[in-house]
Amino acid sequence: MKIVMKRTVLFMVGMVLLMVLVACGNSSSAVQKTEDGRIIVDFWYALGGNLGEAVEGMVNDFNESQSDIQVNAVYQGSYEESLTQLRQLAGTDDAPAVVQVFEVGTKYMIESGYIEPVQTFINEDNFDLSLLEENILSYYQVDGQLYSMPFNTSNAIMVYNKDMFREVGLDPENPPATFSEVRDAAKKISDYYGSSVDGFSVITNGWFTEQMIANQGGLYVDNDNGRSGEPTQALINGEEGQRWFQWLYDMKSDSSLGDYGRAWDDHRAAFLGETVAMYLDSTASLAGTVTNAEFEVGTAFLPTADGMDPQGVIVGGASIWMMTDIPKEVQEAAWEFMKFTSKPEVQAKWAASTGYFPITKEAYEHEVLINTYEEYPQFLTAVEQLQNTTLTAATQGALIGVFPEARERVVNAVESLYGGTDPIEAINRANEEINTELENYRRANQ
Repeated sequence: MKIVMKRTVLFMVGMVLLMVLVACGNSSSAVQKTEDGRIIVDFWYALGGNLGEAVEGMVNDFNESQSDIQVNAVYQGSYEESLTQLRQLAGTDDAPAVVQVFEVGTKYMIESGYIEPVQTFINEDNFDLSLLEENILSYYQVDGQLYSMPFNTSNAIMVYNKDMFREVGLDPENPPATFSEVRDAAKKISDYYGSSVDGFSVITNGWFTEQMIANQGGLYVDNDNGRSGEPTQALINGEEGQRWFQWLYDMKSDSSLGDYGRAWDDHRAAFLGETVAMYLDSTASLAGTVTNAEFEVGTAFLPTADGMDPQGVIVGGASIWMMTDIPKEVQEAAWEFMKFTSKPEVQAKWAASTGYFPITKEAYEHEVLINTYEEYPQFLTAVEQLQNTTLTAATQGALIGVFPEARERVVNAVESLYGGTDPIEAINRANEEINTELENYRRANQ
């Protein structure tokens, strides 16, 4: 009798545990719905200002397009702040269903255990990925799997003041294309205006080092930029990175480059205030720059090292990720929203209002974008630069789990060379510091 009772108790305990596991299997909470029965999908985003308004507009358009799903868009601060918040709340009832993460968070997100690859839903839904731009998809694809949906996509371009070019005798329709040409033009502008105008500037951000190395065909880390295996060595101090650092050092030394620090808006303000004639920026800000400038704005491809054919750019911006620890019903609702964001008409409106470029090829055929490009041909520079990019391991972008840390090491190195440190010494030190970060990451994830 005791044996039977014991078995009965064990059976009941086992059934209770099984029920708990089933109830929790794909969810950290019950499905939340609005009063009118819509499934609620919480979406965290990390774009402020006009860009944030465009995100809210896209979400509102989705909510109005159907009656089954309610996406609630919640601004979480910067990319870094949003990711920090996700790390703290992932797996809890306060976590979102969908989150926007900047491109350098890709490897971290894949390995985090937080996410459900969107490839799962692509396969179930027979979603046609050929409709999207290959050079954009390639960044977020690993081993043939798409882990997140590209969302806001940008690249790095050069922006310049055409009026200043005319005044100093430079051809505004033929911007400088190489390191030496940019340096010569910047020096001519600085000499003409004196100390009141810097010929050139670049935001102190590690993104531009990544772009300049890739544009020369160089890798950021070994193992095909971390795409054929776990990276073990940084490669930024190769000849491609050395050329870039030496160029910055030389221009700073001859007073043709102005240092406006790490804040993107400080550089944009200097350009709009006509104290900088040329600078490197993301296409994400282009709409505001063009519309707010009291002079004619020109845009150009990134300059490349002398004697080298440009290989192209790595996409920037961010993608949106599906959380795994949410009910299947919410995941399916979130997937409907993700699909909506990639629709040609949605992408056309998004690109026209922000300066980001579409992830969907057919977006270029929509009138709103055609009209925008006719009015602001500056937007086409980024599109053409992306489409002219040769897809290689270099331009596909590196996959490393400590990318934010690596960028900080690079920023410190750039600041040190502006302060007079030998550029080769500065980049070698950054390379070794990134190697240490890579080693620490491997040890933590063994």
